[in-house]
Amino acid sequence: MSEVEVVGPEALPELQARVERILAEARRQGASACEVAVSVEQGLSTTVREGDVETVEFNRDQGFGITLYVGQRKGSASTSATGEEAIRETVAAALAIAKHASEDECAGLADAALMARDLPDLDLYHPWSISPEQAVEQALLCEAAAFATDPRVTKADGTTLNTHRGCRVYGNSHGFVGGYASTRHSLSCVMIAEAQGQMQRDYWYDVNRIGEQLADPASIGRRAAERSAARLGARPVPTCEVPVLFAPELATGLFGSFLGAISGGNLYRKSSFLEGALGERLFPEWLSIDERPLIPRAMASAAFDNDGLATYAKPFVEKGELVSYVLGTYSGRKLGLPSTANAGGVHNLFVSHGQEDQAALLRRMGRGLLVTELMGHGLNMVTGDYSRGAAGYWVENGEIQFPVQEVTIAGNLKDMFRQIVAVGSDLELRGNIRTGSVLIERMTVAGS
Repeated sequence: MSEVEVVGPEALPELQARVERILAEARRQGASACEVAVSVEQGLSTTVREGDVETVEFNRDQGFGITLYVGQRKGSASTSATGEEAIRETVAAALAIAKHASEDECAGLADAALMARDLPDLDLYHPWSISPEQAVEQALLCEAAAFATDPRVTKADGTTLNTHRGCRVYGNSHGFVGGYASTRHSLSCVMIAEAQGQMQRDYWYDVNRIGEQLADPASIGRRAAERSAARLGARPVPTCEVPVLFAPELATGLFGSFLGAISGGNLYRKSSFLEGALGERLFPEWLSIDERPLIPRAMASAAFDNDGLATYAKPFVEKGELVSYVLGTYSGRKLGLPSTANAGGVHNLFVSHGQEDQAALLRRMGRGLLVTELMGHGLNMVTGDYSRGAAGYWVENGEIQFPVQEVTIAGNLKDMFRQIVAVGSDLELRGNIRTGSVLIERMTVAGS
């Protein structure tokens, strides 16, 4: 069996046929059930630094991962090889693992009746016919705009343009086979500003399914430079308890932690501070959080989950109340609940927001800390205790006064969720979680 020559919708029939062959081989070797995901992808990555081309990389990968079952015993294996011998060996490896695994009454495929039937085209594939030379030109243009923005921006830490296309097919022994092609393009710029013996680093970026719809390279460079220069003169502040405003690109992390806390894996392992919280009011009554997986061209859209179940729009939080966990088939069985078609995660999470932009939220905050960078991974998922190194800006009388660094912000996520005062209209649109700036009534800021 030869490698797939193309990467795009035209590769789907060949990948689907490969899935069928792998499933047939698993049956032949004695698996009672099987699921497999095959993929092929390729991409171009270009990085420039201070006017020089640092890297131009072309990559191409393909392979498959298989999970098979012998009764209630499960084994998994994967390979980047594509030939018939690789299929036989990988199936045999998964089978050997399954035969040595303990029985698990929750193991197995999702119910055959629940398999996705209609798979809408979500318009996720938009290849960008950009040459390496054009990619370098865009990256250099982005960096040059950054250097031209402010004389204090003296160094570059890399400007990278990526373009990626891929094709993935999932199938299982219930007869479900589904696949899609997708693209992802991005441009990022990291700059360093210097003044009075201090150096500060910051960045900006954009990402899109459609390369031609990325933000203008010069505007990305200018934004990276402005953010770097604005941090010059940063200093700690005395330890205090004040309101904290998370910039939208960081607020996504708060809701990402929330998703982790309501995900089935953490719940059945009893390692989540939100275990048993279904039906509780966790957020203010005006706040709702829902998933919309079928938005055309969105960065996290998908018609089916990793179990082959059709995805669907659903709320997780309604009027502040937790109304659903995030469950795949296995975690649902462990908890005695049906799958929410979220094996593999959530697709396009929307957080309700008001009409105030970030400037209006700063005025509402009055005095406190605007956080624009977080460091470290200081979250205890079992207790909800949250402590992160932070940088940003000190705010007095609703206006930014000076940049802040070397502080730690701390609280408990359960308290932080309840104390959300407002979500801004300045929405972060580049990833899986769509939210504006988040104003929290009170947190501990530990500084000098």
